[in-house]
Amino acid sequence: MSRNDRSSGGKNSGRQGGGTRKKSHARGNAPVKPKMEKSPLSNSEGIRLNKYIANSGICSRRDADMYIAAGNVTVNGKSVTEMGYKVKLEDDVRFDGRRINPEKPQYILLNKPAGFFVTGNPEKGGKTVMELVSKVTDARVSPVGKLDNQAKGLLLFTNDGTLAKKLAKPKNGIRQIYHVTLSKALSKEDLESIEKGVFLEGSKVIVTSISFIDDKPHTEVGIELYSIKEHIVTRIFKSMGYDVESLDRVVFGGLTKKDLSRGRTRNLTEQEVINLGMH
Repeated sequence: MSRNDRSSGGKNSGRQGGGTRKKSHARGNAPVKPKMEKSPLSNSEGIRLNKYIANSGICSRRDADMYIAAGNVTVNGKSVTEMGYKVKLEDDVRFDGRRINPEKPQYILLNKPAGFFVTGNPEKGGKTVMELVSKVTDARVSPVGKLDNQAKGLLLFTNDGTLAKKLAKPKNGIRQIYHVTLSKALSKEDLESIEKGVFLEGSKVIVTSISFIDDKPHTEVGIELYSIKEHIVTRIFKSMGYDVESLDRVVFGGLTKKDLSRGRTRNLTEQEVINLGMH
């Protein structure tokens, strides 16, 4: 398995000047800041229920008032027919029994650097991946799956609860490829044993493929699998007597690190979202 996911750093183009001449910002050369996606519920007091429904794409505000009066809407399990009722983003708002979301669905891919926590309470002074994602959106997106603090690579964030729940189901699984660096060289015999599947806690973990990285020492391997169990790659090698020194997720579903440098984010294309939904 060869690595083809490296991103090449480019140099800024522009007129070259002598001495300390500063770069001109004329003719569109001004630095472009990433567009911040705004949340429709930035007001801490909440927004009117009819606007919440309209923002979700169900209908217009005027029609929403009719549906509210007819008892089609519940908030936190209780029917609400009051005009002007206000709700917050954390409220469970349902229209005809289906939960709705007033925020535009967002799908953000991060190439996570090492040293960032994904979930839980980080140590004092520790950094979280949300510090990186909050630079491009203030919507309440959450990571799909986990990566350890020192792990690197692809991590998906979304506020689409339906897709997130689907991808998180163990029975579905999703294709993942990791570039792993081990504390010692992996023997050919152990590589073949892992490829046949490893038993962890009484159940067999299916490994789609595993191979040495081209032109690299046998401490570096690529492993492909569909399991989303926590710490699964580290646990596989640990069971064979190997410690993982570096872990980099280079493929997640059909998503790759192409043109996405470490610590940067990008929005998924419409087709990529469709493809993920088919898993």
